[in-house]
Formats: sequence, structure tokens, C-alpha cells
Amino acid sequence: MRIFQTDAPAGGRDRLAREARDAARPGAAASTAAQDKTKRAAALLLALALACMLALVPGLAFAGADDEGDLDAPNPAAGTNADAAQSATAADDAVSLSADGASASLDGSPFALKDFSRSQVGSNSDIGGAYAGYRYFVSDEPGSLVVIAVEGLTVVYVPADTAQRAGFDAGSSESRSYLKRLLVALDAQNSKGGATLSVEGEWLFTSATEFEQDGVAYRFDQELKPGEYYVCVVGADGSDVTETSNPAHVRLTHADFATLAPAGDVEVVGAATGLAALAEFLGGIDLSPLWVTLKTTLTAIVFIFVLGLAAAYFSLRIPARAQDIADSIFTIPMVLPPTVCGFLLLLAFGKNTAVGQWFIDIGFPLIFSWQATVIAAVVVAFPLMYRNARGAFENLDPNMLDAARTLGWSNAKIFFKLMLPLSWSSIAAGTVLSFARALGEFGATLFLAGNYLGITRTIPIAIYFEWMNGNTDVAIFWTIVIMIFSFIVILFINLWSRRTTKYRRKAEA
Repeated sequence: MRIFQTDAPAGGRDRLAREARDAARPGAAASTAAQDKTKRAAALLLALALACMLALVPGLAFAGADDEGDLDAPNPAAGTNADAAQSATAADDAVSLSADGASASLDGSPFALKDFSRSQVGSNSDIGGAYAGYRYFVSDEPGSLVVIAVEGLTVVYVPADTAQRAGFDAGSSESRSYLKRLLVALDAQNSKGGATLSVEGEWLFTSATEFEQDGVAYRFDQELKPGEYYVCVVGADGSDVTETSNPAHVRLTHADFATLAPAGDVEVVGAATGLAALAEFLGGIDLSPLWVTLKTTLTAIVFIFVLGLAAAYFSLRIPARAQDIADSIFTIPMVLPPTVCGFLLLLAFGKNTAVGQWFIDIGFPLIFSWQATVIAAVVVAFPLMYRNARGAFENLDPNMLDAARTLGWSNAKIFFKLMLPLSWSSIAAGTVLSFARALGEFGATLFLAGNYLGITRTIPIAIYFEWMNGNTDVAIFWTIVIMIFSFIVILFINLWSRRTTKYRRKAEA
């Protein structure tokens, strides 16, 4: 067994908005100059919003390693942050990475890497009643290059026959430098927000299938199951090194696997640029969150509209004290955190309740289904519809309603022929606001419906989990989509309000 070790030292909008508000205030003089100022302000704000969205269009960037130089010689003293950033950029340009993050090559290197993969976590359970250590699954055949990332230490296993075929010389600092730069670049591209390798710190290169370091045994190409090869990290005495109480405790961050091959045998297809990159990016996005969101929101708004109008109408026909209680019940979802609403819904419709068990018995489990996303959206957005409708009904002249009754109109006719038309502007605003609230619902939906792709994953949930998985560009895309939807909704409300205000001013004139 040969272990090569190297240590490197750690080295004027407020004014425009005010004018726009003053111009749109009911009762303000509708002069041509004021309208022009409003239009200019709206155009400016729209241009700023679009500029922000364009600035967030995802780009492609690769993170790589500094040019290591001769590993046997001490590294130069660390420079400024600007110098480090410039060095990192140069290293990025030197390493050619494939668009899928599976291959990399480097000018001057006789070898390259392909079939790269990364395991963020492994397994620590027994196999066949015996403890083999903390293990990562590598492949269904032996001979892969393996990297074990430990806090402060990087262990690289290169099988001897593979190194010979690929032209890797473990005794050459230049050869080790090439391999480190390739591994660091590929690891950074596939990290998805996790820990990454660094050329700094201690690196160990070995071709032995087993060796020990500081009381820790690293075992490679271990066929723990038929046709399944693993890498295992275990104490030299067979103990669990992931236990903090173990004297040989190590903190494992992740593991990388790749195939080392001659540079001529590895084809590195780079990422597209410009419009081609944008088209490729859009073509690779799963649009199911958009369809789930639209389907959920459009279905929910029907229930919200009907239930909101019904609740507002009947809450005005009960005694005053009862009205206060009913109003508090109908409004409380608007002030509770969405996660609290989701938790209460989960308690109400879970399998441990009569309602939840009834749905299960009829073969229609409600929790973690698409219907659950509708229920969550209805509950959190209902108060907006209710408050707008009730406020509109309260502002109606009661004498006019009494006059209609004296003419023999029924309550249903009064509601549909008189109350709804006179209150329609407020009801429409409440409907649009409820639609926007249901569109952006996250907390209650995640609690009640979960995160199932194509079933319950809405756009807000997709943003959160894409970001958590390191897919920041996809998260930015969905953020822009939800911002555009919200902008359209707010613009619709403003246009509707302006139209209603003009109608009322003409009627008053």
C-alpha cells in the first residue's frame, strides 16, 4: 500500500408613487395632468420590475479549484480575497466540464474523469447481522475511483490497474494536481448546496483496498452484497466512527465516484450558451407545478366565491352578538400562520379522526392528495372573500332593501338582482385577492397535502424544495413565474378599481 499525503496551509420613486396614489384616490380631481403622471409612474415601476426579473434569469457558472502547483513545495502565502477570487476563476476556465456534470477534462492532463456521481449521505446499518461501518454504495462492479470527504481530510482511492491504463502517476505531484483540480470542479458542480471539496487541507491518495489513518479504516471495493460494491469507513477496532464519543470520531461530509480514463476516451460536451442555453433550460423544467397550481387555484376560487358570499350574507342576518362570534370564526384563518392552519386541518382530517377515517373507509383518503391542496387554499383565502363581500353588503342602503321587500321581492331576488350588482366591484376585488392568496399558499398546503410531484407540488412548494436541493436556477424561474402572476392580478385590481371609480364619478355628475 502506498499513501501519498500532502498538507497545504489554510489560506424620485417615492414621489412618483405618492403622485400615483393621489391621482387614483376617489374624489380627487381627474385632471389630464394627474392622469399623465399616474401613467408615467406605472410605466416606470413596471420597467423596474421587469429589469429585476431579467437580472434574475439563471446563468451558468462553474466552481473549480485553485491551480495547486507543485504539491511537494509549500504554497505561497495567501493573498487578498480579490486575488483568491481571480485564482478560482482561472481554475474554472482551465477545467472543461460537461453540461450534465458527469465528465471533466483539463488541458495538459493525460487522463480525464467521466461517469461522475455524488452521495450526500450513506448508511450505517448492519448487513447480515454484522457491522461493516459507515458505507456508501459505489457501483455494481469494482474498480471505480472513490473520494471520501472527511472534515479536514480528503481520501482518494485509485485502483492500480485503472491508474496505469489512464496514465495517472500517484507519485507525481503534477499528476495529483491534475486529479485534484478535476475532482474539485466536478464536486462543486454537483454539490447542490452541500459541502464541497477544496484543494486546501490534507489529501491522501491510495491504491490499496484497505488502509488505516488515525485509528480509522478505509475499505474500498467491498462486495457486501452480491453484485454490490461499497466503500466503508469504520474504526480500526470495528467501532462506529460517526459516534461523537468515539476517540477516532470523524465527520463524513459526502463521497464522490467516477471513472478515470485516458483523456482521449472522454468526450466533454460543454453547456450551451445564450438563447440555446435558455431554450435548453426551459425545455428541462418540469411544468407540473404550474398545472397543479392553476388547477388547485381555479377549483378553490369557485368554493371561495360561493362560501364567501354565503357567509357574508347570512352573518348579517343573525343577532349582533352572534355576528361578532361568526365574524371572528370566519376571519381567524387570515391572522393565523399558514402552518397553524395546516396543522389544524391535519388534526381535523387525519386518519385518527372520524372524518378522516370515513374518507379512508370509502377509498378516498383526503390527506396528502390533490383535494387536500384545494382545502388548504380555500381555508386560507376564504377570509379575504368574506371580508370584502361583507363590507360591500354593509354599505348598502337598508332603506333601498326595505323598499324592494315592500314591492314583494323575495330575499333571493333581492340578493341576486339588487345586492350583488350594487356590490360587484368589491366582490370582484375580493375574488381576485382570494385568487392571489390561494395562488401563493405554501404552509398549510405543505402540512396537509405534502410534496408529491405532479400531484400536490404547487409553485411555492416547488420554489422551496428546488432551493433546498441546490437547484437555484429552477427556484428563480418559478419565483419569476409567481411574480408575473401576482403582477397581473394586482394590475387587474387597479384597472377594475379605476373603471369603477370613473363609473361612479359619471353617475354622481
